[in-house]
Amino acid sequence: MTDAQLGLVTAAPVIIAFAIALRRMGVLSTVATVSAVSLSVVIAVVLFTTQQPLP
Repeated sequence: MTDAQLGLVTAAPVIIAFAIALRRMGVLSTVATVSAVSLSVVIAVVLFTTQQPLP
Protein backbone atom coordinates (compact mmCIF):
# COMPACT_ATOMS: atom_id res chain seq x y z
CA MET A 1 0.00 0.00 0.00
CA THR A 2 1.42 3.37 -1.02
CA ASP A 3 1.42 6.48 1.14
CA ALA A 4 -1.33 7.97 -1.03
CA GLN A 5 -3.53 4.92 -0.53
CA LEU A 6 -2.95 5.04 3.21
CA GLY A 7 -3.98 8.68 3.17
CA LEU A 8 -7.17 7.84 1.29
CA VAL A 9 -8.02 5.06 3.73
CA THR A 10 -7.54 7.54 6.57
CA ALA A 11 -9.19 10.61 5.06
CA ALA A 12 -12.38 9.07 3.65
CA PRO A 13 -13.74 7.86 7.03
CA VAL A 14 -12.90 11.23 8.59
CA ILE A 15 -14.87 13.05 5.90
CA ILE A 16 -17.79 10.67 6.38
CA ALA A 17 -17.70 11.12 10.15
CA PHE A 18 -17.71 14.92 9.82
CA ALA A 19 -20.63 14.81 7.38
CA ILE A 20 -22.65 12.63 9.74
CA ALA A 21 -21.77 14.84 12.71
CA LEU A 22 -22.82 17.95 10.80
CA ARG A 23 -26.10 16.26 9.87
CA ARG A 24 -26.80 15.40 13.51
CA MET A 25 -26.11 19.02 14.51
CA GLY A 26 -28.57 20.18 11.86
CA VAL A 27 -26.03 21.98 9.71
CA LEU A 28 -26.39 19.71 6.65
CA SER A 29 -29.57 18.42 5.07
CA THR A 30 -30.05 14.72 4.48
CA VAL A 31 -29.49 15.13 0.74
CA ALA A 32 -26.24 17.03 1.33
CA THR A 33 -25.04 14.39 3.79
CA VAL A 34 -25.81 11.52 1.42
CA SER A 35 -24.10 13.42 -1.40
CA ALA A 36 -20.99 14.12 0.67
CA VAL A 37 -20.71 10.54 1.89
CA SER A 38 -21.36 8.91 -1.48
CA LEU A 39 -19.04 11.24 -3.40
CA SER A 40 -16.23 10.83 -0.90
CA VAL A 41 -16.54 7.04 -1.15
CA VAL A 42 -16.58 7.14 -4.96
CA ILE A 43 -13.58 9.48 -5.12
CA ALA A 44 -11.63 7.41 -2.60
CA VAL A 45 -12.32 4.16 -4.46
CA VAL A 46 -11.34 5.63 -7.84
CA LEU A 47 -8.15 7.19 -6.50
CA PHE A 48 -7.28 4.09 -4.47
CA THR A 49 -7.61 1.75 -7.43
CA THR A 50 -5.71 3.99 -9.85
CA GLN A 51 -2.66 4.56 -7.65
CA GLN A 52 0.46 3.02 -9.11
CA PRO A 53 3.07 1.68 -6.72
CA LEU A 54 6.53 3.18 -7.05
CA PRO A 55 9.07 1.02 -8.89
